[in-house]
Amino acid sequence: MTVSKKQQASVNKYVKANYDRVNVTFPKGKRDIIKAHAVAHGESVNGFINRAVNETMERDEVTADE
Repeated sequence: MTVSKKQQASVNKYVKANYDRVNVTFPKGKRDIIKAHAVAHGESVNGFINRAVNETMERDEVTADE
């Protein structure tokens, strides 16, 4: 299914208005490992990274409160 330039522009506008982008750099080969892990757990790479960040931040907050 092809997407027209107008449709893609609309999606890009929505993403820009509703999401923050973060560029993350990993050592060569790590991306494939992350992707395999995410797929094995039924997640997208983006979903996995978001979950990992959120869980780590929650754990760090609890540790800081102790």
